[in-house]
Amino acid sequence: MFSFFRKKSPAPSPAVAPPAELPPPVIPASVAIPESATPRQGWLDKLKTGLRKTGSGIATVFTGTQIDDALYEELESALLMADTGVKATTHLLADLKRRVKESKTTDPAAVKGLLADAIADLLKPLQKPLVIGEHKPTVIMVAGVNGAGKTTSIGKLTRHLADGGASVLLAAADTFRAAAREQLAVWADRNTVEIITQQGGDPAAVSFDAVTAGKARGRDVVLVDTAGRLPTQLHLMEELRKIKRVVQKADASAPHEVLLVIDGNTGQNALHQVKAFDEALTLTGLIITKLDGTAKGGVLCAIAREKPVPVYFIGVGEKLEDLETFDAREFAQALLA
Repeated sequence: MFSFFRKKSPAPSPAVAPPAELPPPVIPASVAIPESATPRQGWLDKLKTGLRKTGSGIATVFTGTQIDDALYEELESALLMADTGVKATTHLLADLKRRVKESKTTDPAAVKGLLADAIADLLKPLQKPLVIGEHKPTVIMVAGVNGAGKTTSIGKLTRHLADGGASVLLAAADTFRAAAREQLAVWADRNTVEIITQQGGDPAAVSFDAVTAGKARGRDVVLVDTAGRLPTQLHLMEELRKIKRVVQKADASAPHEVLLVIDGNTGQNALHQVKAFDEALTLTGLIITKLDGTAKGGVLCAIAREKPVPVYFIGVGEKLEDLETFDAREFAQALLA
């Protein structure tokens, strides 16, 4: 059973179905996978490998013999090179110096552990579970620039949700890129879920039809795949706002989640995307992809310091299992492993 979301059962009523027909409770991953005492160990190994390029530049700072100004200057440069950003770097250095002073640490190697603690504390506000079940259907609108891995992430999320017992309906609202519809249709077929699509149709109309169908068919989740665009393309950003307005016409409380998929390779540009899309749509969560192979994984620290939108999932590969829930301490420890 997957631990990336909590599924809340509706409150019982006189007409409630027999208990046997209710959705099964979500069991914590640590209980549901008895064959391993550390069920996320495989994922942690992948995360460490994926963050190696980012972490190696930082970890080499602690190979010296003393803690001095030179060490902190090298660390500052390493953090900035990892796209941690000026504000987050300044915060981390100040926090680290405080920790070193309070612990009376004299070993540079031990300072690395203190930095991991500082990074974990900085990232902690980003750690939040995706909740499914408070609304039926839970309408999730997904945005992102072309190439960020948006449609693939939707496919992986669909699989996780379906495996967790949630019924999913997909909305192919990226109507102007044929490959997007076909790609999403493949995921729908693999996961045996329904998809609402139309060639060359209005994205907002497809979204409206999907939410309406999701309500009528009693689906748990409606995932809306929107067209990829840059935040500088103002007319396309306005189309995203239109989709959100039209979805609200189909369900006044929707969308319940507005997620942005960002490519970890883009570094500080990812932070700019978060700010722009949040201004346009009011984001509720992030999916950060392609953290493997990049030396810019520090951008999560920049996001935490400047635009702390929750990070629901991170990805370090193309396989289904390479998308997992974000855990601040796991990330910090993997970064400096």
